[in-house]
Amino acid sequence: MAQALLTSTLTSLPLLARGKVRDNYAVGDDRILMVASDRLSAFDVIMGEPIPGKGALLTEMALFWFAHLQGIVPNHLTGDDPTSVVTAAEREQVRGRSMLVKRLKPLPVEAVVRGYLAGSGWAEYQASQSVCGVKLPAGLKNASRLPEPIFTPATKAEMGDHDENISFERMQGIIGAELAEKVRTTAIKLYTTAAEIALKKGIIIADTKFEFGLDADGTLTLMDEVLTPDSSRFWPIEGYEAAFREGRNPPSYDKQFVRDWLEQARVNGAPWNKKAPAPSLPPEVIAKTADKYREALQRLTG
Repeated sequence: MAQALLTSTLTSLPLLARGKVRDNYAVGDDRILMVASDRLSAFDVIMGEPIPGKGALLTEMALFWFAHLQGIVPNHLTGDDPTSVVTAAEREQVRGRSMLVKRLKPLPVEAVVRGYLAGSGWAEYQASQSVCGVKLPAGLKNASRLPEPIFTPATKAEMGDHDENISFERMQGIIGAELAEKVRTTAIKLYTTAAEIALKKGIIIADTKFEFGLDADGTLTLMDEVLTPDSSRFWPIEGYEAAFREGRNPPSYDKQFVRDWLEQARVNGAPWNKKAPAPSLPPEVIAKTADKYREALQRLTG
């Protein structure tokens, strides 16, 4: 396996931004080179240790989904080879872990779709029997399948802050009613289509978040990553029923393994406060996380 990449160091292109996982570089005025590092974030904090091979796995999975969903909404892929825009010496940093994409105007909201009750949605339901203003039936449990997928948008947080769940009405106020409705309809269609595909491969997509932008003509375009273990909860279908009956989180292909370890991690004798710096991940947690990402990709594409 290639050496893990915690941070890319390209000098042939101007750096636009470093996100939690991706480093974005400008390619002229109309394209962006997105390099998926092996960084991992949990609770919106970047871990100090990379997960070897993670960036390549994320990129391959995103490309799989872009191909399967392209009939629903345009996406940001240009089809150009990412290694063609960097120097020969930089190609190994880029190869297999990058996408060369159209430069868009990003919408300032995340399009979250939930088919099951989990994470912050489960916490909110326990308090109000609703999620982001969407009323839900009584009697649901942790990991319950919802009667139908629900759209629960969030605002994008600055680095180190937490995304904030918002109501659809607030989203309408931010981007306009017509565009908000189009995003909601498109996101739910993307989720339901992907969930059907994944279920046939033995994977439950409990929830996911999409990001959209507008191109120069104002066309809604799917961007960033899509349906990866970083942006979604993936549960193997075997093991789900037993976990659901017992009221615990189902086994997972996503970052939940790391989150669960961090929940019990202690720093100077006290529970970690979920602020940087994060506790050092032990080698077995790093290896297990890499295995989870790899297994998810193999099940989907194999």
